[in-house]
Amino acid sequence: MNHNHAHADTHAHHHHGHVHAPAAFNRAFAIGIALNAAFVMIEAFYGWKINSLALLADAGHNLSDVAGLVLAWAGALAGKVQPNAKHTYGFKRASILAAFVNALLLLVAMGSLGWEALGRLQSPESTQGWTIMAVAGVGIVINTATALMFMRGRKDDLNIRGAFMHMAADALVSLGVVMGGALYLWQGWAWIDPVMSLAIAVVIVLGTWSLFKQSLHMLFDGVPDGVDMVRVRKLLLGLPGVADVHDLHVWAMGTSDIALTAHVVTQPEGVDTSALLREAEEELHEHFEIRHVTLQVESPAYAQMCSLRPGHFCQKE
Repeated sequence: MNHNHAHADTHAHHHHGHVHAPAAFNRAFAIGIALNAAFVMIEAFYGWKINSLALLADAGHNLSDVAGLVLAWAGALAGKVQPNAKHTYGFKRASILAAFVNALLLLVAMGSLGWEALGRLQSPESTQGWTIMAVAGVGIVINTATALMFMRGRKDDLNIRGAFMHMAADALVSLGVVMGGALYLWQGWAWIDPVMSLAIAVVIVLGTWSLFKQSLHMLFDGVPDGVDMVRVRKLLLGLPGVADVHDLHVWAMGTSDIALTAHVVTQPEGVDTSALLREAEEELHEHFEIRHVTLQVESPAYAQMCSLRPGHFCQKE
């Protein structure tokens, strides 16, 4: 009976320029948190002083961004904690949880902003256009600079993407606030402040929804985006000496780590198991960025026994 377990983390021998994002972003997180925390205090002060809902709402949104950045940083650091006897995968999933909470925070912040804007529309209040434009202009610079620090990691890591989207959304909010201040100066429309706030909230909710759905999907062990299970199965079946594949599972261990487990049934003739495993690892990494591969190699006799006596250890699909 040929019944082997093989596991490989393919970092060691197969690189394709894909770098784990969190490792290089400690400085970006630290700078982003410091800049945004300082800006929240400035914006809240001026928003209160000149009675601008747009500035106060933007300050509240910035505060949620500071919390979001702290969460994302904590998630990235937790994901680097080494596995132990109680947590054999470490805390990689913390980055998924951080991305989910980040998206949730943004949706809640925009909901409260929208509600306040609707209330203010009932009784528009005057404000100071130049002050609004100046303060929000500083916000554009700070948030754009912070977003750019996370830009290169947004495609590889959902957690970094969450941080990037938070900052990019903030820059958009600040731009809207500047436009609102300009229109107020030009036309004297008191209602432009809450209307602009409402429009920004809608745009950001639409942009955040996909991050929310994707992180929730990954929290429940959903197959990550970019991994086509039909193609994965076809790839494994196409390997030399493979007769069948069952119990195939793919999930995200973290926002930049994909794992695969499968039972691979080999042909009755002699198969070079080492060559088969090596090729499987390399192909899965090459085509799907799957880095954590665990394969159970079975002889036809063992697979037949499983099909006759299905149980916990050899569950057929």
